[in-house]
Amino acid sequence: MHQPQVGQVVTVFRNRLRDDAQPAYGEELEVVAALAREMPGFVETKTFTADDGERCTVVTFADAGSHGAWRDHPRHREAQRHGVTSYYAEYSIAVGATSYASDFGGGS
Repeated sequence: MHQPQVGQVVTVFRNRLRDDAQPAYGEELEVVAALAREMPGFVETKTFTADDGERCTVVTFADAGSHGAWRDHPRHREAQRHGVTSYYAEYSIAVGATSYASDFGGGS
């Protein structure tokens, strides 16, 4: 588990997929996650699926500048457009800077 830091920028992307979205969506998600991991300032990304089928991806960058570079990357923008037209039944995005950070048992 990553140790959170004040100033990191966290994106919470919640979505529900269309019935016909798999398996192509998984391939697209991996491309976008790989892009994030290659970007300067990348900290972590994880995706979770709830029992009701809602998915949640959390992406963390070290600061606003590195988050903005990922957000505005042409490949990321292309994936966003493709997601709207091909994969998502619904989604929401929340982005915020970490103003408080704490962890327990993370080796600090």
